[in-house]
Amino acid sequence: MDLGGPTVTTWAYGDTVPGPLLRATAGDVLRVDVDNQLPDATSVHWHGIALRNDMDGVPGMTQDPIPAGGTFRYEFTVPDPGTYFYHPHSGVQLDRGLYGVLIVDSPHGRGQYDAEWVVVLDDWVDGTGRTPDQILAELQQASEDGPSGGMHDMEGMDHGSMGGSMGGMEAMQSPLLGGAGDIAYPHYLLNGRTPADPVTLSAKPGQRVRIRFVNAGSDTAFRVAVGGHRMTVTHSDGFPTMPVPTDALLIGMGERFDVLVTLGNGVFPLVASAEGKKGQALAVIRSGAGRPPAADVRIRELAGQVLLGTDLAPAESARLDRRSTDRRHDLALGGTMAPYRWTINAKTFPDSEPLQLVQGERVRLRFLNQSMMFHPMHVHGHTFALAEGGARKDTVIVRPMQTVEVDLEADNPGQWAAHCHNIYHAEAGMMTTLSYQAKD
Repeated sequence: MDLGGPTVTTWAYGDTVPGPLLRATAGDVLRVDVDNQLPDATSVHWHGIALRNDMDGVPGMTQDPIPAGGTFRYEFTVPDPGTYFYHPHSGVQLDRGLYGVLIVDSPHGRGQYDAEWVVVLDDWVDGTGRTPDQILAELQQASEDGPSGGMHDMEGMDHGSMGGSMGGMEAMQSPLLGGAGDIAYPHYLLNGRTPADPVTLSAKPGQRVRIRFVNAGSDTAFRVAVGGHRMTVTHSDGFPTMPVPTDALLIGMGERFDVLVTLGNGVFPLVASAEGKKGQALAVIRSGAGRPPAADVRIRELAGQVLLGTDLAPAESARLDRRSTDRRHDLALGGTMAPYRWTINAKTFPDSEPLQLVQGERVRLRFLNQSMMFHPMHVHGHTFALAEGGARKDTVIVRPMQTVEVDLEADNPGQWAAHCHNIYHAEAGMMTTLSYQAKD
């Protein structure tokens, strides 16, 4: 793959990064045949889709892995309009080129805008001398070796207090998120390109553009903004929100946001800054004449008002019905760098206790972050509402030493994963199961 300067060998869907854009209308049956020509077993998870359990793509929980040389057919109804994406749920394969966007359109029309851009953000290391599997092994080995292995002695320290990684032990700290990641990536991509040779997004002056943002990164939140413009957030994780104007938007791994921007006349940078890290992704917006921005352009909007998904309220159509809570579960999020171990309720998957629920219940999940690093928590097969009138979502940032409560309708029976969407944390244990039980 040519990433706009660097050329890398990686794994991908077809021959593009991101993979093919899939599009359907709510209510459609989507059929995707996966032909696994990789050297390893894989799977495909349909992130954010409330689909039938056996199509969710989690090996060992909802299906057998697709072996090297094997095939698998995913076939399911797409119930809700919105911006979604697909990726493996096998090891740290997401941190290669294995991701793509799934857009589900409303049967009632597309909305009030003139143009649409899909913007996929990613942190990139594969093919630059290391693979994601090597990085995970290095994190695990370095945490065991201590000083003799070239890492600081971190025994007993929650990650985030050190913030280092495989990239020079720099402190990766964010005033908004605390510990901002484990890996200092050499590249940050927007639609598969580095800032040295960015994509160009074109429209006409005065046009209203819908931008669908997807953070397909594995270890990096992005702060996004458009130079010389404000954005109006209209959707979070597929569901409509009350419209909110902002200078910038912070997007955790696995989150998706739709925004509207009314374009001025000229050339403008769309910048996705790697939160708490060194580097950014870039696109060039062109609506008129002008010189393209430099790869390291800085825009003032990034230092202005910054919205998180937890700041949003749902549109009336996205609100959950008011009713009492039938069941509550606490998910205490913890972890250390030595050993490299990330937990829910003090246990790593698959040893974590399944969280039981019964069809028809209203369930409250309380995410309690007891570490010094943020965790974007994702629930499969359902959407949830942030408690006390917050937005409908399926992935939510839980900041250090903070608690986020969410409510979901237990309306989709099966065994469902709930995990941190930092893919290295999930692989190191921060995952559990929502387990439907039969009614008494």
